[in-house]
Amino acid sequence: MPPGKSKKTRLKRHAAGPAFKLPSISGRSSFAYTYHPPKKTLGVLSFGHILTANMVIELISSAKCFEGEQRVYQHSSRTLNCDMTFGVFLPAAALEDKTPCPVLFFLSGLTCTHENFIQKSGFQQYAAKHGLIVVNPDTSPRGVDLPGQDAAYDFGSGAGFYVDAKQEPWSKHYKMYSYVTEELVELVNANLPVAAGRRGIFGHSMGGHGALICALKNPGLYKSVSAFAPIANPSEGAWGKKALTGYIGDNTADWDQWDATRLVSQYESTPQELFIDQGLADNFLTAKQLLPENLLAAADTNEHIQTIYKQREGYDHGYFYISTFVGEHIAYHANLLKASKV
Repeated sequence: MPPGKSKKTRLKRHAAGPAFKLPSISGRSSFAYTYHPPKKTLGVLSFGHILTANMVIELISSAKCFEGEQRVYQHSSRTLNCDMTFGVFLPAAALEDKTPCPVLFFLSGLTCTHENFIQKSGFQQYAAKHGLIVVNPDTSPRGVDLPGQDAAYDFGSGAGFYVDAKQEPWSKHYKMYSYVTEELVELVNANLPVAAGRRGIFGHSMGGHGALICALKNPGLYKSVSAFAPIANPSEGAWGKKALTGYIGDNTADWDQWDATRLVSQYESTPQELFIDQGLADNFLTAKQLLPENLLAAADTNEHIQTIYKQREGYDHGYFYISTFVGEHIAYHANLLKASKV
């Protein structure tokens, strides 16, 4: 089999019907602004309105990359009650012509910071080619000094699981779901030259789980969604059970809203396509941590969900796998984001 080819592609689409326009989300609409590059230490930009203190971002670093710029910003998060760092890739069009561009959010997996995806995936060349802004946040609150936050790799620091914690002491800071879907979207809209309403999301492992639930819980907020080796049914895997118990509580009924498989089974909104990518040499797949088969089975019974499932022979769970196929994912998002009607 030629390198880079899928062993099997699973595509489920339903019979053609009338075109659907996804609804706007109240309070979360995008706006396109005239963009002025920030100074190194100040991220306050003027768009004809007053930015609150919580919308100020500080530029930490910037490097030219594929005629665009890879940047890192920091800000004080009102949602997480701590300082947070996130990466931003700006293509040449956003820098030189100040052209509003579609934006794609990437959510990383366990133990990662914002740096892993920036340094290891090689996504920038593809984002530059397709003219996409790419934003990638950290995976948990930082510097909050909670007891036990650094005791394990799969809970606490680097393992926020993109949920809104209900249990103490985590509930004061660990609200990564609201951070990603609300505060970060607002920051990006206010500070970067994003095209109105053209927003996608993807992620890896824990971040794949995050991308799926963020899209499924907010129809219309994201025009495209994909996931590399997602934790697709956390209620049934060891990682997910630990995280959901610790952050949400012992009542498993409360886990449903944070589990992509259960959300798919209950989904009744406008049609949603999910692009799932899985390496077949992934040891976490065989260990039943990921369980994509459960999500696919749920999707098969729901006419509102379409799935694309690509299995990659010989590929494991790591960044060599991601870097091999990240270009395909970005092209997929670019096609949907540029074609979408706002």
